[in-house]
Amino acid sequence: MSMLLQHLSKEFMREIGTRSRDVYEMILPAVDMFEDESDLVIVLDMAGFEKEDIKTRLSEHFITITAKREKIEKDGMSYWEQRPLSIRKKIPLPVKVSVEEDEEIKAKYLNGVLTIRLPMKGVGRVTVE
Repeated sequence: MSMLLQHLSKEFMREIGTRSRDVYEMILPAVDMFEDESDLVIVLDMAGFEKEDIKTRLSEHFITITAKREKIEKDGMSYWEQRPLSIRKKIPLPVKVSVEEDEEIKAKYLNGVLTIRLPMKGVGRVTVE
């Protein structure tokens, strides 16, 4: 009976890990969004993804961030797996951004954090002398 309970316990833990990953993929990544002078700044936690695997698409009202990574195979038993294998986040923009079709927006990816700066439309800087 003990062996059966151990087997069921392992299967149960594996199922919880799979289901929790599904939930995390649906709600992650965590996003901060704020204004900094005349830019809209979007910061996302993207730990575990390589810079080359992160794609962004900007439209008039949304920015979409997608990323994929391969599952790391392990020799031993896995008890818990929550880190997402893929992310697809469509974020509504609260203000209009000023981006020309041929203009390239740069993002920075450092220590698992993606930072995107978008110039806000109709907002400029005033220099006080």
